[in-house]
Amino acid sequence: MDNKTKHKILDLIRREVIPAVGCTEPVAVALAAAKAAEVLGAQPLKIEAYLSANILKNAMGVGIPGTGMRGLPIAIALGMLIGKSAYGLEVLRDLTPEALERGKAIVDTKCIRISLKEHVDKLYIEVVAFAGNGKARVIINREHTNIVDVEKNGEALEDRYFPCREDAAECCEADELKLSYALVYEFAVTMPVDEIRFILETGRLNREASETSMKGSYGHTVGKTISGKTGRKYMGDTPYTRMLAMTSAACDARMDGALTPVMTNSGSGNQGIAATLPVLSFAEDIASPEEQLIRALMLSNLMVIYIKQSLGRLSALCGCVVAATGASCGITYLMGGSREQVSYAIKNMIGNITGMICDGAKPSCSLKVASGVSTAMLSAMMAMEDKVVTPVEGIIDRDVDVSIANLTAIGSRGMESTDRLVLDIMTGKTR
Repeated sequence: MDNKTKHKILDLIRREVIPAVGCTEPVAVALAAAKAAEVLGAQPLKIEAYLSANILKNAMGVGIPGTGMRGLPIAIALGMLIGKSAYGLEVLRDLTPEALERGKAIVDTKCIRISLKEHVDKLYIEVVAFAGNGKARVIINREHTNIVDVEKNGEALEDRYFPCREDAAECCEADELKLSYALVYEFAVTMPVDEIRFILETGRLNREASETSMKGSYGHTVGKTISGKTGRKYMGDTPYTRMLAMTSAACDARMDGALTPVMTNSGSGNQGIAATLPVLSFAEDIASPEEQLIRALMLSNLMVIYIKQSLGRLSALCGCVVAATGASCGITYLMGGSREQVSYAIKNMIGNITGMICDGAKPSCSLKVASGVSTAMLSAMMAMEDKVVTPVEGIIDRDVDVSIANLTAIGSRGMESTDRLVLDIMTGKTR
């Protein structure tokens, strides 16, 4: 692998694996609200948010960090009150009890209006803020922190506000490194370990979220149930159950609004959690050397990035399918699996849980994460015995990259009508 490719991959990982506080969809809306308030130069008296269906779906039922509340209105109110756009996906980290009470008061005034925006990218956020005669407009598109348009009183502001303008996005995409299984595997297992040691931070940060969860009572307490009296009675205390508990606990906390950061992957905290903690937990149980852990974490996280390149940021396919596939690669590697056996793990994953729907970010995501991690372990064990779903079965192809392409085609194109139906069901419920 040439040095240019190595540096491109390193840059890609550093862009895609970043910390965030709270679910990335409502936090991204809060980021847009914070930016709009900054541009306006005053506290908005009214805010209108126009959001794509996938943003709405992922923001309706999830806990907002440190608030004990769910949904977009409080996220928008806090974004415009105390949010700092320079913090990116940690925009709400300065939250205080006093600010929360002010935010609740703003929500009660009904000055925040949220609407569906049709015929836009799956990740689209437009926030318009009003104060007196002033008006500010901010648009985020394609990526959770990608501010592509900022206007004040109808006038576009200088380019310094645009880290990656929409009109340059096609050029950026054309120049972006296209990954493959061979490239991902080679990078993870051959890079000088000191150059990729930074990936250990994913384990440290996400473990803290898991530990926070175990000390409290978050969401459906999936992690505590698995590791508790009933879980030990019926499932035992094994590397497998410890892996399930550690991973689902972090998701419990994140989805219920714990004010603790997690390391995301490709714009999703749950993907970052599910790509990291099963690998970390298993490595600790088998007393894996640090270098092996580093390479396994890199293999898992980079595999997720690779799959998301063709799947897209948001889709009807649950992100735990992708993240758990990365984790299965890392676990297989830690078990001593060869490059071919790691590819078997991928095919076993695709042959099993493809089609799990995303019905928004919410506390029950931890159940899906647990299912994904469980499948990751099973897929790795089968791979180590050279057992793999064959090309004559379902969507699996002889070529692992084609198998991945089949998975992402189903998730991005084949399940579009599923996505619309899920949103219709969610928005049509009598609460």
